Amino acid sequence: MSGNMESTAIITVVKMMEALPQPVQDRVVDLVREYLADLEDEAEWDAQFAVTGPELVAAARHARREIHEDKSDAMDFNRL
Repeated sequence: MSGNMESTAIITVVKMMEALPQPVQDRVVDLVREYLADLEDEAEWDAQFAVTGPELVAAARHARREIHEDKSDAMDFNRL
């Protein structure tokens, strides 16, 4: 989509919104904003995990190996 061209989906949503009373329109806009913010957060998380994912996997394997070799201590939740 470029310039001032609107997709069919956007035109459909605008027509649906125009049929709603103003208070409902306002609520829908709030919900869409929240939803889009959640999508952006998920995309950022996915991007960060793609970079750090292999490091996390390596750390988990190391921890499992230490547990298996009895080189780890039980978690002391009172020290947290």
